[in-house]
Amino acid sequence: MMVDGVEDEEKWLAAGIAGLQQNAFYMHRALDSNNLRDALKYSAQMLSELRTSKLSPQKYYQLYMRAFDELRKLEMFFKEETRRGCSIIDLYELVQHAGNILPRLYLLCTVGSVYIKSKEAPAKDVLKDLVEMCRGIQHPVRGLFLRSYLSQISRDKLPDIGSEYEGDADTVNDAMEFVLQNFTEMNKLWVRMQHQGPAREKDKREKERSELRDLVGKNLHVLSQIEGVDLDTYKETVLPRVLEQVVNCKDEIAQCYLMDCIIQVFPDEYHLQTLEILLGAFPQLQPSVDIKTVLSRLMERLSNYAASSTEVLPEFLQVEAFSKLNNAIGKVIEAQADMPILGAVTLYSSLLTFTLHVHPDRLDYADQVLGACVKKLSGEGKLEDNRATKQIVALLSAPLDKYNDIVTVLKLSNYPSVMEYVDSETNKVMAMVIIQSILKNNTQISTADKVEALFELIKGLIRDLDGAAHDQVDEDDFKEEQNSVARLIQMLQNDDTEEMFKIICTVRKHILTGGPKRLPFTVPPLVFSSLKLVRQLQGPEENPFGEEGSTTPKKVFQLLNQTIETLYGVPAPELALRLYLQCAEAANDSDLEPVAYEFFTQAYILYEEEISDSRAQVTAIHLIIGTLQRMHVFGVENRDTLTHKATGYSAKLLKKPDQCRAVYACSHLFWVDDQDNMKDGERVLLCLKRALRIANAAQQMSNATRGSTGSVTLFVEILNKYLYFFEKGNTQINAAAIQSLIELITAEMQSDSNSPDPAADAFFASTLRYIQFQKQKGGAVGEKYEPIKV
Repeated sequence: MMVDGVEDEEKWLAAGIAGLQQNAFYMHRALDSNNLRDALKYSAQMLSELRTSKLSPQKYYQLYMRAFDELRKLEMFFKEETRRGCSIIDLYELVQHAGNILPRLYLLCTVGSVYIKSKEAPAKDVLKDLVEMCRGIQHPVRGLFLRSYLSQISRDKLPDIGSEYEGDADTVNDAMEFVLQNFTEMNKLWVRMQHQGPAREKDKREKERSELRDLVGKNLHVLSQIEGVDLDTYKETVLPRVLEQVVNCKDEIAQCYLMDCIIQVFPDEYHLQTLEILLGAFPQLQPSVDIKTVLSRLMERLSNYAASSTEVLPEFLQVEAFSKLNNAIGKVIEAQADMPILGAVTLYSSLLTFTLHVHPDRLDYADQVLGACVKKLSGEGKLEDNRATKQIVALLSAPLDKYNDIVTVLKLSNYPSVMEYVDSETNKVMAMVIIQSILKNNTQISTADKVEALFELIKGLIRDLDGAAHDQVDEDDFKEEQNSVARLIQMLQNDDTEEMFKIICTVRKHILTGGPKRLPFTVPPLVFSSLKLVRQLQGPEENPFGEEGSTTPKKVFQLLNQTIETLYGVPAPELALRLYLQCAEAANDSDLEPVAYEFFTQAYILYEEEISDSRAQVTAIHLIIGTLQRMHVFGVENRDTLTHKATGYSAKLLKKPDQCRAVYACSHLFWVDDQDNMKDGERVLLCLKRALRIANAAQQMSNATRGSTGSVTLFVEILNKYLYFFEKGNTQINAAAIQSLIELITAEMQSDSNSPDPAADAFFASTLRYIQFQKQKGGAVGEKYEPIKV
């Protein structure tokens, strides 16, 4: 049925265009031969095609535009006729003899345009006559297009100030009166469309009305272009008349569109000075009108106006714009009790944006808006409407975008309350927005109270809300979120050590609620912030005795020990071990031997009980050896205990090559360059000999299992260790031992059972070149290396 209707419409349009073109042809022939009577006859017949009721507005528009083009030519002919001596008054009378009213009125408007240009009569009289006569067409579509034609041909002929058609003292009123009268009549026709036809075609009619709305709206645009319409005229005449028509038409579509037109076409300063009048119309509109969109656009325009120049801000203060808008929104929300929450939140979001642009220094205004939003949300529970949630994010983001400072935003007491009404996912989105703002603007948050307030705001990232499960979260997103929290923790800083300790305690309290999945991300930055505090406490102002209850390195280390223990439950033993070793090194710098020993003990316990993966063990033992080598705080007994443990762990690694490398690394524990009391050449040699034995055992195992002795890399590595200690002056390492090792490696490489390894060969060759280079240096070094033959 629908297809048939479209096909029929196409046929009717084609027939209408054919009829129009045929009569237009005869009209052109009459125009060419200056035959006025025939020209009027055929032009009337051509315009009769516009009397059809069968076409939709879209198709009718196509027909109308063809007629409009022909009427332009006819108007030019009328101008020529008046130049040739034909009386325009007679012509104006003559066209009124057309048989049908619609062609008669189109012709009358066309001649009327020439009549006004001739200035034989005041423009206001001709326009008044035309606008009154057009009342003869009451069919909505035909009437709208006729009046649109009248508006089109008269827009440059209004008796405006400065216009060539300017009249007496009331000339502006005449121009306004004409446009307002045409607007009123067009709006009535447009609204009448809604009530014609069966109820089942309501959607179709609304679509057709939507296609025609610009015809009505153009009148308001013409009004805004009249030079004589100043602020007083607009305030006293134009706006009240337009609003009266908008309110009285009681039509949802017309009210919504026309209110939007008023906001878009008239200047911002006019809206500001007539705010009370404009806002007074909103409660009188139909309940179904989308007031939120219209009001939001008004506030958006005023916000942009305020942002355009600081010079206009006093105007906003003068008219108390915030107060008026706030009251209007309150009344609208109160009057429309069933307004969806999306509408209310959109209004508050727009009002907040307006407030931040106009009154950036009035935090109480911003907080008032947020408070009103909380009040509206209080009866709703958690928001489930995605669009409303997006508006909440926009509402909460606005102060951050304006102030670029979370510290200022934290002063808004209702800000956290609004966040309570969003779901956990949105809470996380908003928390990320807040953190990104802090990172981008390098905001300093330097008191424990502010940190407490901030972490309450971003709790969606700190812990699970509403029992949300981790496995529903995308792993990459989760990592990005937690890394952002880690960066935030690193940014928290205060030079006052007491306050900084409070900040660390506050952060710790929050992150420990995060569960095992978050702790590996959040504990390390907290540990390093705490170690930074320890370094502050070691400064020149440190009181070694400390006041009662004051912050001391020992106190911080106690907190650190308890914090790192939480990683046991994750489990994250490798990470915990690394952090214990970092703390041990910090305790070493603070000369706290018992504390450092305790951290090492914890690291060893973790190594023994929790780290079972062979690769993780290798990494851990090298970390332990490296850290222990840098320690200077330990007495002989404690150091021996820890060193003995480390060498024992090294010898028990699963793979022989790993054992070998760990054991020769242990040699550094007995020889520390800058500490004379820690240079035990004999134990260094013992470690290296033990490493050689392990390397040899590795070769034999390889030979037994694979039939080849494998690479000599381990021997070359040990040779390099020999050379290192030889240069450092370890008397236990002599040229003979080095010579013996070189010969061993050479023999192994030449052995039939040796498998070729280019990397090992290159490494050995490079080591020999180094020995040669040292021999050529001369002096004490050259003399030392001279006995070695390469």
